[in-house]
Amino acid sequence: MNQPNHHQIATYLTDYVLSELVKYVIEDTGCTTEQAMEQVYNSPLMTLLQDEEGELYVQSPAYLYELMRSQP
Repeated sequence: MNQPNHHQIATYLTDYVLSELVKYVIEDTGCTTEQAMEQVYNSPLMTLLQDEEGELYVQSPAYLYELMRSQP
């Protein structure tokens, strides 16, 4: 079996973090899944998460949610 490469790991972790962020938004605001996804995907944090070299995706979803909430 092949070991996953850096890009595959980054993609997996980013997808996981994004799904958790959407859950947090829904829990905090009571909005729909679509609204929560829009908030997460349109946040400045999204660009940072997609930067594989920055490796922000390795942080806990709870930390990243607090970071997202603190951004204007």
